Amino acid sequence: MKKNNKMSDEVIPNVGTTKQDVTFKKRLWVIIPVILLVGLISILIYNHHAEFTWSGFVSGFNQEFLVFFCIGVFAQLVDGTLGMGYGATSTSFLLAYGVPPVVSSTGVHVAEMFTTGASAISHHRFGNINKKLVKHLLIPGVLGSITGAYLLSDIIDGDVIKPFIAVYMIILAVIIIKKALVKNIVKKKTKRLDILASFGGFMDAVGGGGWGPIVTSTLLGRGRNPRYTIGSVNAAEFAVSFASGITFMLFGGIHGWQVIMGLILGGVIAAPLGAYLVNKIKRKPMMIAVGILIIILSLKTLSKLL
Repeated sequence: MKKNNKMSDEVIPNVGTTKQDVTFKKRLWVIIPVILLVGLISILIYNHHAEFTWSGFVSGFNQEFLVFFCIGVFAQLVDGTLGMGYGATSTSFLLAYGVPPVVSSTGVHVAEMFTTGASAISHHRFGNINKKLVKHLLIPGVLGSITGAYLLSDIIDGDVIKPFIAVYMIILAVIIIKKALVKNIVKKKTKRLDILASFGGFMDAVGGGGWGPIVTSTLLGRGRNPRYTIGSVNAAEFAVSFASGITFMLFGGIHGWQVIMGLILGGVIAAPLGAYLVNKIKRKPMMIAVGILIIILSLKTLSKLL
């Protein structure tokens, strides 16, 4: 009997926790996003149920919904495989399609609360997450995103600082492409991850995107493994997006349900595929693709401001 009890409470060497504790901690990486998403859905339904009717729900599944759904799929594939670009990609497509800026901004932020949750779960499922890195990025990123969302709602104009972000990202893109072309990339320690995460979260909320381009680009430029970098940054992005999304909802409300639902469904469906492709895409072409994507998006941002 004593032997059996000893076996059941086996301690993992150098960790000091039982196997049951380790299993529970692993499950938390899935349980927490699921609980938050279910809670969010419940709150949205409770606060906005009067706005929905069965006829309106059915009529909403039309050609426009299909367009928003496809935008959600494509944007999530870009973000899931390259670790960046969901906000910039989806917003660009929505504005080009004629969706008003206010509706597109609200739709993207609310949709990201769901798509990043699905992406985080998917990356965890495929073993793409460095939990230590996530913990370093999580709290500073959330604080930065809340601060940025609050300031954008009441004080500053996000368009004023967009040129500086664009120039910064172009420089990072050149560094990443250069690193990809070098045969032996020397990994360098990234200092002050808290500052990087705070800045990325802040700029993401203020500029409508930037968590991936700023945080992922910097980490890849320092020689970190793309697979674990992208998976970890995406996992932390769930908390960052959730915090900024809640803040925007509190200050600005919700608009454009058809846009939101299309982006959410498309993004959630594409999230597992994006996480799967991270394991299949080789390091060199992935880094080059990341660099090219950042340059294109940054030049597009600058062209609108000139």
